[in-house]
Amino acid sequence: MKDKVSSHNLNVFFGKRKVLEDINISFKENTVTALIGPSGCGKSTFIRTINRMHELIPGSALSGSILYKGKDIYDEKIDPIEIRSEIGMVFQRPNPFPSMTIRENVLAGLRLTGKKVKNEDDLVEECLHKAHLWNSIKDRLDDSALSLSGGQAQRLVIARALAVKPKVLLMDEPCSALDPASTLRIERSIEDLKTDMTIIIVTHNMHQALRVSDHTAFFLAEENQPGKIIEQGPTKKIFEKAKDERTRDYVSGKFG
Repeated sequence: MKDKVSSHNLNVFFGKRKVLEDINISFKENTVTALIGPSGCGKSTFIRTINRMHELIPGSALSGSILYKGKDIYDEKIDPIEIRSEIGMVFQRPNPFPSMTIRENVLAGLRLTGKKVKNEDDLVEECLHKAHLWNSIKDRLDDSALSLSGGQAQRLVIARALAVKPKVLLMDEPCSALDPASTLRIERSIEDLKTDMTIIIVTHNMHQALRVSDHTAFFLAEENQPGKIIEQGPTKKIFEKAKDERTRDYVSGKFG
């Protein structure tokens, strides 16, 4: 399988403070990679660099490179809006647009990017099916997005991200605030979606990492030091035969 996204000697800064150091990792086509590690080790910051959201923070900087389909996404010739349409993002807390209906939320990305489709109704249905939401809200498409439960709202956000046909989907703890039933539906969506895209998910749930991911990378920041990747590899190997003692201790629950 080809690399869809890869980072090379990536260092990330907030002002003078280095928060990530020498991040080297690749993400294959049609795979799910889980990023695990304690809070504050740079996992969320890392995925924000992948769709060029890090640069929106005042005082932020980075060195090294992130390649998408073999091209450096931070090259001055690359349009960040185009990158964000091809590399979608789902955040920890659901963020549907409150002034829009459910249908309008799904189509919001198209409006922002100026993309056109032949049949918007078909696209809405397709995306809501992929997010495992269609059956429960198909008769409520003109209702406010605020009428949805937390789990439904998160799946609506996933559907909104899918509408612009991304090739990579970044998910920052998408199930952290959800009940087990909603979590299961999102995990089913992840399993279905990886046939069409590359998925990178930040999670603190070790069972979830085992359930949904093909590969796992363990991030850790020692005291007063930037975050680093301690170990990475096939998920089963990381959880059962990790080489580094810190990885073994983390996945077994001894800290984190």
